[in-house]
Amino acid sequence: MKSVITGSGIGIPKNVVKNDILSRLMDTSDEWIRTRSGVEERRYADDGEGSADLGIIAAQNAMNAAGVTTSDIDAIVFATMTPNFYFPGNGPLVQAKMGFAEIPTYDIRQQCSGFLYALDLADSLLQSRKYKRILVIGADVHTPLMPWHRGWEVTITKDDREIAKEDYEFNTKIRDRTVLFGDGAGAVVVEASENGDRGLLAAKLFTNGSNIGALYMKGGTQKRPMLTPEAVVNGDLIPIMEGREVFKQAVSKMPEAVRAVCETAGVSVSDIDVLLIHQANLRIIEAVAKQLALPPEKVPHNIERYGNTTAGTLPILFHECVQDGRIKPGMLICFTALGSGLHWGAALYRT
Repeated sequence: MKSVITGSGIGIPKNVVKNDILSRLMDTSDEWIRTRSGVEERRYADDGEGSADLGIIAAQNAMNAAGVTTSDIDAIVFATMTPNFYFPGNGPLVQAKMGFAEIPTYDIRQQCSGFLYALDLADSLLQSRKYKRILVIGADVHTPLMPWHRGWEVTITKDDREIAKEDYEFNTKIRDRTVLFGDGAGAVVVEASENGDRGLLAAKLFTNGSNIGALYMKGGTQKRPMLTPEAVVNGDLIPIMEGREVFKQAVSKMPEAVRAVCETAGVSVSDIDVLLIHQANLRIIEAVAKQLALPPEKVPHNIERYGNTTAGTLPILFHECVQDGRIKPGMLICFTALGSGLHWGAALYRT
């Protein structure tokens, strides 16, 4: 028995934010952002639109593609680091708003590796024979982490007002992070199948918490109180990232994981038809592809249009590649990601 993806879908906010708009908020430019990250534009969710809401759109599209309804789904796995509420997670929101029966929902938080972990969890649940069909969602909205009191509302409202000097200077200090991220969701329907060679072949997942400082966010339940007005003003909700260290880890750990999963499955890296890499930075994507000696045509990317949507990047990219024919039946697909934790890994899938 193998776990087969029978349908995919995405949920993308309507607000397109190009690099030039961000240059009004901070000392940056389209050229500066493109050169360092490859990002040309990203999508921002509206106020009141959370990761669960985008996930629901993606989920409905995936179910439509799979030709199933809510009554056909046995469980939901939702990967996000930005749930609508601190608690509960997004699973119950999806269950209630979409009208599912009282099925179990799993909320997991492995950040940029979230979808990879969710796919492996779904496979494990299907292999256990507890369920026959699982809805897997990866979604994140980063806009709530941005300092909207520093003039960020102009990115959506297109307000022509001038940004205050002190806000402009504050935004410039965090430009290395804020220009990278966007909002988005992807989902897949995964079901047990004993018909042919299609399905998830192998996965190798890893965690090393000794380097949490490379990518994390301040605050949490160790603070008394957990959140203060000063923390918001000071930008403590903005992720902290050591860019060089994350780059170093990404371009070494992801290729290692890809080689490891290929060895487990008894295939070579050169057998991979399409490598889907977490869309964090175009320079990372290019470096990983070079490490694995895979040509550009085998390594698609869409970071230029969406930025980093964290748990949303892999399912969004997978869906787009299926839709435009870059992924065809019978192909060997490899998913790989690295993110905060640090969590990383790779999975092989035969379409």
